[in-house]
Amino acid sequence: MKIEILGTGCPKCALLGRHADEAARALGLDYELFYVKDLPAILAHGVMSTPALVVDGVVKLQGHVPTVRGLMEVLKG
Repeated sequence: MKIEILGTGCPKCALLGRHADEAARALGLDYELFYVKDLPAILAHGVMSTPALVVDGVVKLQGHVPTVRGLMEVLKG
C-alpha cells in the first residue's frame, strides 16, 4: 500500500503523517509512507485543502486530521 501525505510541511501535515503511520502499523499493513510537498504535485491530485491523505493514488481525505482510530477505518476501507 502506498500512503501519501500531501501538504507543505505544516504541523497538521506532520500530525497526519504520524497518525497514518500509527494506524497502518496497528492494522499490520504492508505500506510505504511518503510526504509530498511539491505544490504542482499536490494540485495534480485535485487537492485544494491540505493536509490530504492519498492511498494507492486515491484521495481519501483533505483539509483535516482525523484520529488514529478514524484513519484505521479509512485504511481498512
